[in-house]
Amino acid sequence: MPRFEPFRALRYRTTSDTDISSFSAPPYDVFDEATRQEYASANNRNIVLIDYPIESDGPSRYDIAARRLEEWKTENTICLDDDPSLSIYRMTFIDDIGTQRTTCGVIGALEVVDEGAPGVLPHERTTPKAKTDRLDLTRATTTNMSPVWGLSLAQGLTDSLLTAGHIVATCVDEQGVKHQIERVTDSERIAVITSIISAHPVLIADGHHRYAISRTYRDEQRTSGHLSNAELTMTYVAELVQEQLSVAAIHRLYSLSSQELIKALSPHYDIAPAGQVGNKTLQLMQEKNALCLVDKNGEGTFLIPRNETFDGIRDMDSARLEHALANTPHEVSYQHGVHQVINAVATSTVGCAVLIRPVSLAEIRRTADTGELMPPKSTFFTPKLRTGLVMRPLLH
Repeated sequence: MPRFEPFRALRYRTTSDTDISSFSAPPYDVFDEATRQEYASANNRNIVLIDYPIESDGPSRYDIAARRLEEWKTENTICLDDDPSLSIYRMTFIDDIGTQRTTCGVIGALEVVDEGAPGVLPHERTTPKAKTDRLDLTRATTTNMSPVWGLSLAQGLTDSLLTAGHIVATCVDEQGVKHQIERVTDSERIAVITSIISAHPVLIADGHHRYAISRTYRDEQRTSGHLSNAELTMTYVAELVQEQLSVAAIHRLYSLSSQELIKALSPHYDIAPAGQVGNKTLQLMQEKNALCLVDKNGEGTFLIPRNETFDGIRDMDSARLEHALANTPHEVSYQHGVHQVINAVATSTVGCAVLIRPVSLAEIRRTADTGELMPPKSTFFTPKLRTGLVMRPLLH
């Protein structure tokens, strides 16, 4: 089973006011350079200036990021904790049906295990990435800038996090989600939390590439003989239970026209008109047990699976689509958010899109129990963890 340990964290310096909203940012891979510039313009110490190197800075962009980090440490904008700690991370938000919820997990250092080894498990196949952006940034900064997201199969983890720690950072993001970090330094409490997590496998929910890059970086450090903290990587771990998860779908954008896609899918799905796609479409999909194709005009077509054609296929829209299109040449890309999908289809070379439903907790648990991987981009865990609230140095 995996090691899970406290570490001396790097954090933005705070005094009586723990609000660091202006310093933090969403994960690097959910926004573009224009949005990055908005964060940088709003605060010249925003974490995007380190975590999101831009190509216009040329080949030295990762070195520039590393120098900034060192400068911010020198001026005490970012400080290293005196003692190792765990960081309880709470998120309070309004879910899709209008209910206020609070979820919590804990940030620590999770063991980096070899691919296929037990203890830390992937949950979906990854798509190839040509760039080594995260690896280059890690090499330059020798820092875990943002956490991998893991799900623990342990019972009792949520209960162990109920008591508040010392609040060291808060943030309210663009969606109104409140993020709160609480430092835990008590050795007895740390021992309880780490023993719960280390006694059971951890399923990687988000950040598969970051975890894979941590493995590459670890191997490089082993070869070089350098002493470092690369045997572990910064990870947020929450319990794999319904109340701690908010899972959205990642929808499919296809190179095929809507007519071509309907023709390819019609042997496997019943077809029905859905009208103009909008805010109520996802709810109607749940009621009708359907997916929804979106054409160039934003018009929808319900796709109702024929169960007899999916015998032996996992109970997931992503798996059924992959099976139905196995013999149809096509290209697929991914987008979350109904309105983002409508815009992508209307304004790009994408032929059409298919809105899918979120993966159930039962299927996520089945992945952990069987080791069978989901198709790429099957789950979108929300709210997204904020970058800049906790960082982890990789040098002793």
